[in-house]
Order: sequence, then C-alpha cells, then structure tokens
Amino acid sequence: MALWPQAGAALALLAALVAACDAEGTGGSEADGGAVAGEVLVSAASSLTDAFEDIESAFEAAHPGVDVVLNLGSSSTLAVQILEGAPVDVFASANPANMERVRAAGQVRGAAAVFARNRLQIAVPAGNPAAITGLADFANESLRLGLCAETVPCGIFARQALERAGVAPELDTNEADVRALLNKIELGELDAGITYVTDVASARGAVQGIDIPEEYNVVAEYPIAVLAGAPNPRGAEAFVRFVLSEEGRRILAAHGFAP
Repeated sequence: MALWPQAGAALALLAALVAACDAEGTGGSEADGGAVAGEVLVSAASSLTDAFEDIESAFEAAHPGVDVVLNLGSSSTLAVQILEGAPVDVFASANPANMERVRAAGQVRGAAAVFARNRLQIAVPAGNPAAITGLADFANESLRLGLCAETVPCGIFARQALERAGVAPELDTNEADVRALLNKIELGELDAGITYVTDVASARGAVQGIDIPEEYNVVAEYPIAVLAGAPNPRGAEAFVRFVLSEEGRRILAAHGFAP
C-alpha cells in the first residue's frame, strides 16, 4: 500500500489498531476503550459513491451503535468545506493534492494513507451512437463533449491525459463532479466524457467505456484521513480502520478500485 508522506508510522499504528479490534470483537478495542457509537461524518469523493455506500452498510452492521453520514462531492469542494469549518470526521479524497491542502492547514489528525487507486476511461451512451473511438474525438467540435471542471480531480486528470495525447479538447460542458458528468452521458446529452473506470461500471450498462491507452492514462490515488477537529474521533478512527481492512479492500475491489 502506498502512503502519503510520513504515513509509515501511522499505518503501523493502524495495523495495530485493526489487530486489537479483531481481538476484542466489533464492539471496541484497547485503543478506543469501548464500543464506537454516534454519527460518523464522512466527506468522500463522488467517485466513491457506490463503494462507500456499501462500506457504510457493512461498517454499521459491525457497529450497531453507529450512523455513518456520507457527504459526497468533488474533492476540491469537500476540501473547501473542511477548511471553512464544516464538521467532518473523515475525509476521503480522489487525489493527494486536496488532502494536502487540508493537511497543510493543520486539519489532518496523524497522517493520511492511500487506500485505493482508479484509472480514467472514456464514457459514451449505450450503443456509442456517435461512434467515439478514442481521445482524438475530443478535438471534434461537431460532437457534444464534456469533462469535469478544471479544479476537480477527474477534470485535472482528464486534461492531463488529453495533453499527453496531444489533443486540444472542444468542450460543451465542464461538470462539477464526475457523477454529474456521468449523468449527462447516461441521458444522452453528451456524446462522450472522460470519467473513471469505476463510474462506467457503476452505470450498469447505461453507458459503455472506451479504454484510454496506457501511455496516456492517469492513475488516481485516493488518500483517507481522520480530521483534527473530528466531532467523533473514536468513530472516525474505526471507520478508517475498516476502509483499510481486508473487508474494506474487498468492497472497494468489487467496485473496480485497485488496491
């Protein structure tokens, strides 16, 4: 598992906490002194929607006294909310840069760890009515094309891929997050967009994916951290342990995320 800077010691601690939790049962651990309870406020990148909804259900089943509240959106928007004082226990970002913004402001407790990776894929409506074949089509001004906004991780990565391929995109829209972009593609309002592999899979046939060549593609790394001002630090630590656990990794892999 790749780590955010200075995360080696933190991961060692997390491993110890997981072991302690396993030894004590799902109700608590030596580290937290008892059962976790109450709300756990989790701000997570929109590309994690389906995976984190399943993680939420599994975590709540293991901790009956806990209610996980998911706040899903673009990582840049979530980072701004945290920096402006929104109550958040756990932050899961779609890129290290937004986590670093939060860490640099003193809002991360301990260190962040990369818990998943993702890759880009061109998404088109089912049946590919515009006959999109690859990144070169994003220079065709006669097509209806979209990306995520320039400040959003999926938009940053998509532009990097297009630049690597030497393509200057002719865009009709810049969406606030990857799920907003995916929705327009599903509805046939766009001929193509660039999302993540996991988002194409989440559409369950409503869109189809066109692979981006390895030399142009971008790997997105997802760090997660407990926040310094977490209203429920015990619950936050338990949630992060769960995401990093074998069960959490299994759920993420089922949604197409790489370890």
